[in-house]
Amino acid sequence: RSAQEMKHMENISSLLQGGTPGEYQRPDPKSEREAVAVPGEQPWEMIMDKKHFKLWRRPIEGTHLYQYRVFGSYTDVTPRQFFNVQLDTEYRKKWDSLVIKLDVIERDLATGSEVIHWVTHFPYPMYSRDYVYVRRYSVDKENNLMVLVSRAVEHPSVPEDPEYVRVRTYESQMVIRPHKTFDENGFDYLLTYSDNPQTVFPRYCVSWMVSSALKAKKMEIEVRDYMSAKPIESGGSEGKASMAAAEHKSDGTRGPAQLEYA
Repeated sequence: RSAQEMKHMENISSLLQGGTPGEYQRPDPKSEREAVAVPGEQPWEMIMDKKHFKLWRRPIEGTHLYQYRVFGSYTDVTPRQFFNVQLDTEYRKKWDSLVIKLDVIERDLATGSEVIHWVTHFPYPMYSRDYVYVRRYSVDKENNLMVLVSRAVEHPSVPEDPEYVRVRTYESQMVIRPHKTFDENGFDYLLTYSDNPQTVFPRYCVSWMVSSALKAKKMEIEVRDYMSAKPIESGGSEGKASMAAAEHKSDGTRGPAQLEYA
């Protein structure tokens, strides 16, 4: 589904190009909203419009929250570098000063899915937030695509900590389309994201994704190559059991960290 959405955005992007390669024509807001919208879904509201970066948001029905969508491109980073940086938790700890904790809690050998515990600083006087989420990635060499999807889960080995506010609503889908190959500079990306509580997502999230890839390139820090690291094939029940544990639901009790903190 993420790959299909990427194709839809690529088609829209091609409509915004003029007759000359690289020429950009800004359409009227109404026509662009209609182009981005999918029949039967909430319309997207554009909140940033630049040549190589577009940002939309739309309300999530029944809540006060928004879902965000970013479509952009970069020419000075390879798709492989960018993709690896999104997945390498150890490298993230080296450059992101906001990280308090970032650990892989469990890994499913059959699918490569990983359960992550992420604790991040929020500006004073707000409480730090912690996320428990499962992520899975795929590299489709035949169709020249990379996909990374994540969503919040509960996990029995990561109970709530009263020092943090647990973020229970979180979803992210990223699709990367190389301009040429995985190892040549240049790619387009589509990022669809929502979480609760709301953060200054557009500026914070996108800036760290790109700056981290550039740092990996300039500092020559060893980043794990996730394209080459294939999940271990396992036909047994062990791999399936690990994800069943990741989907384990709590008993419904509500700890202090779930109160309406700032």
